[in-house]
Amino acid sequence: MFKVLVSDPISDFGLQQLRNAEDIKVTKLSGLSEEELISIINEYDALLVRSQTKVTRNILKAGINLKVVGCAGVGVDNIDLDGATILGIVVVNAPDGNTVSTCEHTFAMMMALARHVPQANAKTVSGVWDRKSFLGVELQNKTLGVLGLGRIGIEVAKRAAAFGMIVIGHDPFMSEERARKLGIKLTTVDEILRTADFITLHTPLKRESNYMIAKPQFDVMKPGMHIINCYQGGIIDEGDLVNALDEGILAGAAFDVFEKEPPTRDHPFLKHPKIIVTPHLSASTLEAQENVAIDVSKQVINILRNEPFKNAVNMQTISSDHLNRLHPYFTLSEQLGKSLAQMTDGAVRDVTVGCAGDLAELDTSPLIPYVLKGILSHHLGAEHVNIVNATHLAKERDLNFVTQKSLLSQSSSNEIMIRMKTTKEEKSVRGSLLPELGERLVQIGPYPVDIPPSGQVLLISQMDRPGIIGRVGRVLGRSGINIVTMQVGRNKIGNSALMILKIDKKAPKNVIEELYMIPEIRRVREISFD
Repeated sequence: MFKVLVSDPISDFGLQQLRNAEDIKVTKLSGLSEEELISIINEYDALLVRSQTKVTRNILKAGINLKVVGCAGVGVDNIDLDGATILGIVVVNAPDGNTVSTCEHTFAMMMALARHVPQANAKTVSGVWDRKSFLGVELQNKTLGVLGLGRIGIEVAKRAAAFGMIVIGHDPFMSEERARKLGIKLTTVDEILRTADFITLHTPLKRESNYMIAKPQFDVMKPGMHIINCYQGGIIDEGDLVNALDEGILAGAAFDVFEKEPPTRDHPFLKHPKIIVTPHLSASTLEAQENVAIDVSKQVINILRNEPFKNAVNMQTISSDHLNRLHPYFTLSEQLGKSLAQMTDGAVRDVTVGCAGDLAELDTSPLIPYVLKGILSHHLGAEHVNIVNATHLAKERDLNFVTQKSLLSQSSSNEIMIRMKTTKEEKSVRGSLLPELGERLVQIGPYPVDIPPSGQVLLISQMDRPGIIGRVGRVLGRSGINIVTMQVGRNKIGNSALMILKIDKKAPKNVIEELYMIPEIRRVREISFD
């Protein structure tokens, strides 16, 4: 039975699939302090939050059974991502669930800004009928600059076009062709600052985007600019924005997010006549709250059950279609890495993953964490390595890893090859998925083989001489070790060969030593796939 703790208010409707799962028990405890959470988190396999709970590294360390932290929303600023990655805990969010909600709130703020709706409302309800102080502007024929053309930015652009606005945008990952189909003119940030009448921000807060709009950017803006931020605080220098308003560079600003939330009572935004503020309401619709809870609940269930999942913030993002095509090869990749680690001596330095067949047409970099998990678990212990922290642990140890499709370009079947270089040697293995047989090792170094990656396997490097198989069999027989299957791979009669023995139990050290006493045997390796 998996135990899930929900520590923030999250839609009960959205949590229903978690509650309906027979192997999952859900507990809701809102308003816990860090100390209170630390004292109980070791009991749980998953933690679900929104933005209130600050998931610190101390909480993550105390969660010795935690496998996943799910955030019912997009932003994960309240979660220590580096800490989660190092500890091997998956962090998932729900980036799609509040797309429409955030988009509509952005547009509501834009229209309210253009027509001074909050200010006019406040004056009217105070008893003053003032039709002269609130001269607005129309959106039609105005230029909207969209910084960040992800899901939300694209939806905002679509609605702006329906209002007759001219849409220009910037996003390093948006192609010219796709932008053209969406009716967006791609341009530079500087051009947007100089020419737009309205700017809306939908770009994540990263080191390079922190204060991406500050005094130098305000100084080049077109006078009368309106700026809207319903995405993330910290992208705009709040002090410089107030100065730009006071200097007449900006006509107005609308903010749903702040650099520090909640803002202090003396925050200049709260009393400025040209600024509209809301308390981070962009995802606050009934539909959005249900959608994000449903999305993140599904991901948590999949992770706990070791099924395919997406939207991992601290892992590479994979589309559903891509995930479905690669998923059958995850276990094979891990087993290939595990086998290769047990065949080699020395510290691992380089790992190259090559793919063939239909796999060569895909981005196979998501296989890398599984390969690294297999390799590193042999050296560090399986309990300390998983697909979340494998890449981090590899980088920490100066291990280089790449994918290289050309390695198997001549093969017509779907195959994966791993080549590993250590401080002492270089070896390779190749694997495939065979119909009705599942995962198989099909080549070790230059030798063709056919091994299911399971149980205990002895790899014996030898000279190809008559009688060796019998002598090996006698050594194992005297120790009560049964040979389940046996095969020999060789390139040429009389040269080196590789004997592969699947045995029903682990061979003790004295048996390995006795095998080395056979003159023709050069090397013995026992591979455990369990």
